[in-house]
Amino acid sequence: MCTGGCAKCLGITLIPLAVLCTLANILLFFPGGTVAEENAHITDEVWYFGGILGSGVLMIFPALVFLGLQNNDCCGCCGNRSCGSRFAMFSSIIFAAIGVLGAGYCFILSSVALHKGPKCQNRGNWTYPFHDGNYLSDHALWDQCESPENIVPWHLTLFSLLLVMSGVQAVLCAIQAVNGLFGTICGDCKCCGCCGGDGPV
Repeated sequence: MCTGGCAKCLGITLIPLAVLCTLANILLFFPGGTVAEENAHITDEVWYFGGILGSGVLMIFPALVFLGLQNNDCCGCCGNRSCGSRFAMFSSIIFAAIGVLGAGYCFILSSVALHKGPKCQNRGNWTYPFHDGNYLSDHALWDQCESPENIVPWHLTLFSLLLVMSGVQAVLCAIQAVNGLFGTICGDCKCCGCCGGDGPV
């Protein structure tokens, strides 16, 4: 597959992942699927918008750039038939780096949130009753969260999804960084015959 075609496939994959990460982050504002009485009752890591900003907004820009690479004008750079394609592929490396940073931000926040556990009501106080991720292996500890109902599985499921999806996003952006490097050095085979040329540029 040509570098432009590969980039388009990666972009197509990144967009639904960005949308899902945004939705997961939004759902975390409703602990246990209910409306929080106070903002202070929502887990702190939710307010850092890892899924909305990191794996959402920041991921849309690389995805759109990757999608447009296959339609890049190979001949559009000062008459040099290879310059346009190579510059576009080089720019995709920069956007891929932005994508890795955004996904990494979400990944780290999700890891911290999973290790820390949800904020919930315990003995009348809103606090973090779990320590060092002990609730992950001992479901009996979940009963320490008196409310909201089902807050632990809600927290665990959504942050786990964010962790996995942001990890996938980081891998895809890393692949595009390598793909973009090849495209910068070797050109895109879609440019074969461009501007009257006979070979790849």
